[in-house]
Amino acid sequence: MNFFAQMLSDLGTLQTICRELLSLAERESQLLRAGQTESMGEASQTRKGLLPRLNDALAKVRQHRVLWQNLTVAERSTQPEIAHLVRQAQELIMRVILLDRDNEQGLLRRGWIPAREIPSAQRQRPHFVADMYRRQQV
Repeated sequence: MNFFAQMLSDLGTLQTICRELLSLAERESQLLRAGQTESMGEASQTRKGLLPRLNDALAKVRQHRVLWQNLTVAERSTQPEIAHLVRQAQELIMRVILLDRDNEQGLLRRGWIPAREIPSAQRQRPHFVADMYRRQQV
């Protein structure tokens, strides 16, 4: 399998995982609104199962990114679907982050998470995604 085909495959895998995480975050949001706290533990276990897969997919995409950045603009322009998949993945990740943050705030408001267990704003790096978008635009 050539470089571009492998990159497309790995980006597709990343998108699939991101969609699963988004679906999970949406389900958690619905559970929070309905007040069904007993099902939140199941969602947490599902998330823990997804995280190793996400880490593996991100590691592969990072490797591709290094090779992709070494290509000329002309070589990159022959593969517009890769740029499209990267943008879609970024959008999915942003949606997951925002929804997960809302869910955390909902849990805090209801007192289901002690405030000491939430990472500080500095550690969360609130502008990380905006900085990532800015770096990609250059």
